[in-house]
Amino acid sequence: MVTEEEKKLIIDTLSDKKLKTKFYLKDFNKIFPDKKARDVSKLVNELVTEGTLEYWSSGSTTMIGLKGAGIQHETEEGNEE
Repeated sequence: MVTEEEKKLIIDTLSDKKLKTKFYLKDFNKIFPDKKARDVSKLVNELVTEGTLEYWSSGSTTMIGLKGAGIQHETEEGNEE
């Protein structure tokens, strides 16, 4: 289960990155150096499930970002109208 402290740390860290909105899973491992990669992956998946984070795929790679953030999301939203 994701604690509020973990959730806040992820949101604050991702929000602080002005130029970058999508991150690799390994970037989340750097946020939690004391956790095993599998535990970080579970934490990220839980935040995706609750709608805080979202996956983005280019077809060859998968990245993760805050839901609703980034140019790609704005472009996709514009195409739906």
